[in-house]
Amino acid sequence: MKGPGMKDELRNLPLAKAPDSIWTSIEAALDAGVKPKRVWRPSVWVRGLAAAAALAIGMFTWYVTRAPKAAWAVVRVDGTPSVGSRRIERGQIEVGEWLQTDASSRARISVGDIGTVEVAPNTRVRMVASRPGEQRLRLARGEISASVSAPPRLFFVDTPASTAVDLGCAYTMKADGDGNGLLRVALGWVALEWAGRESLVPAGASCRTRSKIGPGTPYFDDASQGLQDALGSFDAGGGEAALDTVLAEARVRDTLTLWHLLMRVELAKRQRVYNRMVELVPLPKSVSAERALELDAGTLKLWREELAWKW
Repeated sequence: MKGPGMKDELRNLPLAKAPDSIWTSIEAALDAGVKPKRVWRPSVWVRGLAAAAALAIGMFTWYVTRAPKAAWAVVRVDGTPSVGSRRIERGQIEVGEWLQTDASSRARISVGDIGTVEVAPNTRVRMVASRPGEQRLRLARGEISASVSAPPRLFFVDTPASTAVDLGCAYTMKADGDGNGLLRVALGWVALEWAGRESLVPAGASCRTRSKIGPGTPYFDDASQGLQDALGSFDAGGGEAALDTVLAEARVRDTLTLWHLLMRVELAKRQRVYNRMVELVPLPKSVSAERALELDAGTLKLWREELAWKW
């Protein structure tokens, strides 16, 4: 038979009253809000995170200060072109630098491995960006000729009133200090964009740019002089007479111009432009006349692709 257990022994111990001083001390401590002090020590993961952040900052600093800068090769063709304050025979242009030619100078820029830009006399251009997905120049004034073999929307040329977006092409671009200028496309397509306005310019066509207006309406270089003059007047704010002449002078190929005009006239005039277009080239069965007049983007794109066979 087992002896009395520990529980039984504890149960038989006599009860003793704690001294009043103990309770007084406990109540005083509670009233004072005394809490045990804790010494904070960073955990292992906090120390690791701090070390990683320090390493990242160090690598970024090294990259900014030591990594090679993007640069394009530049060669002198004629005269004494300069990059910044230095005259060049053969050299480089880096992001942020300006290349300038005087009245007797020409230069050639190699845009990475995607093409070349010929810089004409009295021209000022700046290298804006060179990174995956974007190669960009700024034409402040003068004339350049670009020849690019690359995926669409990789090479850009900014002017004060437009951005020429390369769609795989060769072209020349002129601009003055205000942005007034002229794009001529020799091969492929170029999109001229500015402030939500876009002109699509194929080989054999040209498009003017105007200060504070942006891209004008494109036209083929073999269009009648009457159409070209009237179109210039229309783009500059000319009224009904200019539009009348454009519609009267338009040929089948000039549906390029009329397709752009659809989006640049109010509804009443839009109907007139549409009527002239389908008179020249019957509306394809795949294109809805109603949606075209509503300027539905998908419908206009489909119609343009059908018309392009005539351009």
